[in-house]
Amino acid sequence: MTEETTDDLREHESHAGTEGMFDNIWTLPNLFTFLRLLCLPVFLWLLFPQENPAAASWLLVLLGSTDWVDGWLARRFDQTSEFGKVFDPTVDRLLFIVSVTAIIIDGRIPLWFAIAVLAREILVGGMMLVATLAFGMERFDVTWLGKTATFLLMGAIPSFLNASAGVWESDFFHVVAYAIGIPGLVLSWYTGIAYIPQVRDGIRAGRANRTSASG
Repeated sequence: MTEETTDDLREHESHAGTEGMFDNIWTLPNLFTFLRLLCLPVFLWLLFPQENPAAASWLLVLLGSTDWVDGWLARRFDQTSEFGKVFDPTVDRLLFIVSVTAIIIDGRIPLWFAIAVLAREILVGGMMLVATLAFGMERFDVTWLGKTATFLLMGAIPSFLNASAGVWESDFFHVVAYAIGIPGLVLSWYTGIAYIPQVRDGIRAGRANRTSASG
């Protein structure tokens, strides 16, 4: 649900110069990403009108566990696209930010934890967006630690929700939420800071490639 999915769609970079952003939109991986996006109003409906936090938490688990599928589809069927490279991580980030914000409003997650997660997500996401659009940063692979942090947080967020759902497994998920949430939060901030020199190098590489191409 965060920047950790951007490296799933990096194949065929040689076509980036000829393929427009809105060329080749109608692909299987983009359809799957769109279907995941349609689950967002379902999540909000379960959490608020239905007041069913347990069902909402399991939907988040499903969305988190299928985060890799669109990238796999793009590779398996050779359907990468410039649109998909932007659409997939944008949807992941939107799902993550909206779901955490909704749980804050519902009061089912420690406020300090949620704010720390959102602040990191917005700061790192903003840095990546500005570096790519304004400075032409070259894409780079996400680190193993970054993927691990995302995996832990994608498990912790629905665990906090389930922990307050008043179901038989709530006590278990209360322990799980803190057991994986704290390490995930620490790792996410560590990797976010570690991305800064990589972003700087990516901007330099992008500038060098543009200079070489114009020459």
